[in-house]
Amino acid sequence: MGFDISPELQAKVDQVRAFVTEEIIPLEPQFLSRPFTELLPKVQELRGKVKKMGLFSPHMPADVGGAGMHFLQFARLSEEIGKTPMGLLCFNAQAPDAGNMELMYKHVTPEQRKKFLEPVVRGDIRSIFTMTEPDHAGSNPVVMSVTAKRDGDDYVINGTKWFSTGADGAGLAIAMCVTNPDAPPHQRASMLFVPLPAKGFKIVRNISVMGEPGHDYFTHCEVNYDDVRVPKENLLGGEGQGFLLAQDRLGPGRIHHCMRWIGICERALSLMIDRARTRKLGHDKVLGDMQSVQNWIAESRAEIDASRLLVLNAAEAIEKKGAQGSRIEISSIKFFVADVLMRVIDRAIQTHGAMGMTDDLILSWWYRHERGSRIYDGPDEVHKAVVAKALLKGHR
Repeated sequence: MGFDISPELQAKVDQVRAFVTEEIIPLEPQFLSRPFTELLPKVQELRGKVKKMGLFSPHMPADVGGAGMHFLQFARLSEEIGKTPMGLLCFNAQAPDAGNMELMYKHVTPEQRKKFLEPVVRGDIRSIFTMTEPDHAGSNPVVMSVTAKRDGDDYVINGTKWFSTGADGAGLAIAMCVTNPDAPPHQRASMLFVPLPAKGFKIVRNISVMGEPGHDYFTHCEVNYDDVRVPKENLLGGEGQGFLLAQDRLGPGRIHHCMRWIGICERALSLMIDRARTRKLGHDKVLGDMQSVQNWIAESRAEIDASRLLVLNAAEAIEKKGAQGSRIEISSIKFFVADVLMRVIDRAIQTHGAMGMTDDLILSWWYRHERGSRIYDGPDEVHKAVVAKALLKGHR
């Protein structure tokens, strides 16, 4: 594995690090204490600054308005952007938009590209991905109840989805629905573009996650489709290709999450070290003199470095073999880095004592909202099974 960073990329990383440190992180006290909608004007101002830097939608090709960075380059950048909850949003590389953009870029028609993809890349609107349903296991996407039935030149969508991240305030939905109920399991579903707001589309609620329903982008919503009508031209890919498109989308999307998690880990470790160095336990002792705290710091450093190498290796594999050919690498980082993330945040909270539980720091927010890292985009157990089955098959 060769992951040397070029001087040009290092300059961009340094530029992003400075921007995150000086412009975004200082907003965190307001982010933690006020409804996010009150910060939207400031976020829009920062997004304008990122555009002037030439780093807006960094993961997307230049021909649709992105910064044209490939996976390995974006991995380095995303680590810096991910050090604050609002980072990726300011750079227009947030989930689920990042995965939606990549999926659209590969599969849209020229008309759909202009109508749906380019506005998301420009940041004119946000998009959502509605796949998970309350009555079915999210780890088995071939089983779903939401339908899209043909009626003349339209599809009519009915049913309920939930954990649709960022639905509050979004301008476009990609809906995964059953269009061919009598087909084989992996060919029953299709994906459709639903411009929002739409007649019959309703946000039932912003689901309260660990006590927080959230606002605008920082939401996970339950949404209902009640006879939502879209033209047949809004079909993404071919009819019955929903499962294949979902797998194509989720592979790179998992990489995006892991890149961000490493940034969170680095920030949490930095906070842990600062606390250990400065928190006095007596006249001649600080917290960092305690061997248990030293162990936490050392273990975190090693685990973060190991995670970074695994993520860069997976990013390189995707570039060389594509997402389908990199399933072992992708599944490995998904469960490994998510576990490291939770351990590092937990150690950082423990190092800060009671203060770590408060919203005076960003740690408790991450602890609440990133617990889902071991569940969404496939729970740990599913990814471990993918890796194990592939390895067992190779030894038969």
